[in-house]
Amino acid sequence: MENEYEYNSKVFKAFSDPNRLLILKMLKYGERCACEILEDLAISQSTLSHHMKILCDSEIVNYRRRGKWMLYSLNEKNCQAARDFLTEITSMKDLCDINEPRQIC
Repeated sequence: MENEYEYNSKVFKAFSDPNRLLILKMLKYGERCACEILEDLAISQSTLSHHMKILCDSEIVNYRRRGKWMLYSLNEKNCQAARDFLTEITSMKDLCDINEPRQIC
């Protein structure tokens, strides 16, 4: 079983590519078919498959098959968890002593 930091590193790896960020922005507006995503990106079908595998493996994106089509959508629960984690690690309120930034509580 992976720990919280291993899981979050997968998520932030998924966020670390410009094409994957564009895909996430497209999915923000609702479920999209792979063919629709491909139309809006200047990449090959195999490259799209690679990006979708990373996004799905990170559990930020859900997928389902409808006939011969693959449909993708954001996983709202895991997107919120990523926002919460980023807030947690960048929040100053959790510091024990502002004068000793290396101290971990």
